[in-house]
Amino acid sequence: MSQPPNSAAPQQLVHLLADATNLLKAGRPADAIAPLRDAALLQPSNPIILHDLGLACLEVGRVPDAIAALQGAVASNPRYTDAYFRLGIALEKLGNIGGAIVAYDRATKLLPSLTEAWFRAGALVYTLGHRDEAIGCFRRAAATGGRTSFGRLGKARALLIDDRNQEAEQELRETLVADPRNAMAYDLLGNLLSEVGRFDEARACFERAIAIAPLLAGSYYDLVRCRRVTSDDDGLLQQMQAALATPGLEAAQRQRLHLAIGKAADDLGDYPLAMQHFDAADAVRRGCASFDSAAFSTEIDRLIARCTPELIARAPELGTCDATPVLIIGMPRSGTTLVEQIISMHPEVGAGNELNFWTERGAAWHRSGAVGNEKPFLTKAAADYLDVLRAITPTAARVTDKMPFNFLWAGLIHLAFPRAIIIHCRRAAVDTALSIHQTHFHASLAFPTGGAELVAYFRSYQRLIDHWQGVLPADRFIEVDYEDLTHAPEPAIRRIIAACGLAWHGACLRPECNPRAVKTPSKWQTRQPIYRTSVARWRRYEPWLGPLCALVDNGSELDAGIAQW
Repeated sequence: MSQPPNSAAPQQLVHLLADATNLLKAGRPADAIAPLRDAALLQPSNPIILHDLGLACLEVGRVPDAIAALQGAVASNPRYTDAYFRLGIALEKLGNIGGAIVAYDRATKLLPSLTEAWFRAGALVYTLGHRDEAIGCFRRAAATGGRTSFGRLGKARALLIDDRNQEAEQELRETLVADPRNAMAYDLLGNLLSEVGRFDEARACFERAIAIAPLLAGSYYDLVRCRRVTSDDDGLLQQMQAALATPGLEAAQRQRLHLAIGKAADDLGDYPLAMQHFDAADAVRRGCASFDSAAFSTEIDRLIARCTPELIARAPELGTCDATPVLIIGMPRSGTTLVEQIISMHPEVGAGNELNFWTERGAAWHRSGAVGNEKPFLTKAAADYLDVLRAITPTAARVTDKMPFNFLWAGLIHLAFPRAIIIHCRRAAVDTALSIHQTHFHASLAFPTGGAELVAYFRSYQRLIDHWQGVLPADRFIEVDYEDLTHAPEPAIRRIIAACGLAWHGACLRPECNPRAVKTPSKWQTRQPIYRTSVARWRRYEPWLGPLCALVDNGSELDAGIAQW
């Protein structure tokens, strides 16, 4: 604790700061808050007092108070590096990703060697889908941190994003040799191993990470998704339930932990307990982020109004003739990962996973509202997108992009690439919604995971899909029903491959053999042969569906579900 520069400080201030200093040294930040707050009242523009008050609040989880104090510190001293850095941490804890990135950026501009700020900024930028920027941040962390923990982890994360998995694994294992109690390294290694299908090793890594750092209890989410939980997993469910009481557990970790307990209970057939925790996870998310269903519906109306049949008909004159992209769209949890696994088994196809390209370009195009001079925008967008695809795989005849939310931009994508194939994955709405309710989505993603908001989102999504069906050419916008694909895989898969303009290849019938890393929540499922057990799953939860009941189709969808139950 540093003394303020004013040597004539009142005796009261001296006593307050002395008390706060002793309390902080004794590891009692909660008790230090009161004298620090009183000191700040005496000197409201003293950046050091405000910084220490913010740090004490941050350490005891009073995040809004920490933010207010740290914002006061940087307002009083715009070159206060530590205050910017800790403000970034506080904003990150509150779910203000954009604000946190700005704070970390300011901290690294003031002190370019601040390794942890580079690392944290890289992690946040990556969650927003900015791949190259994230790699840049992690490389700066590696360069400034050297063989320190964050330096090593920065290098590993840059390698992971660049799909250099073997090098990343080696770096993480070397990190653990140097620092055997590095929980974050275990967690990263566990995720890498699960992505490539080494699930037993991954589970061991997650278990080790949680044992070292109980505040990483959210890693149970990844642990339970490495395979089905069975009665042989003695005490795992109870262990996770007990972890909910971990002091200082952040909201993001608590949300993932509730989802992990729900998944384990689902595997064990305890559906009331499972739904209780899925609902609890959704409640945590709502506390961190809100969703405006009415505003989303309005934006869908604007998209429909802009993408008229007349504009879509001009695609051949406005777009490029390149047929490389294969866009796989739909609601999350509708089968997009399975379809990408199928197509990318073809030797002439490269897999792009979920690319954020059209999310950014589409938003810029949507904001502009310009009509009548689409050609320059589309030409540049097409060229830039092809650069992204070619960086993934330079020689493939087709490259997939399975960003589900590209359903928003199907019209724009067709204008840019009139020969590209857009595959819309469709699954029974209530099954899709239930799966969404059981899955973790980062707080930065403006997307509801339950309740009436998710039902309203579905309604808006379906209106837009109905529009695309009406205006896009039938041979460019094809639909794949999850229920049909899992009931009779071969005819559905042959239709998909033919629609992509590719010769038939038998490997596409074995998507579970695809060796590529899978980064979505469906890591374990993608390593299994195509199965039917996810059809009509909603019936197990029927008494507890709440607002999601509105998505049950009383027609053919319901009959199909009964037939498979």
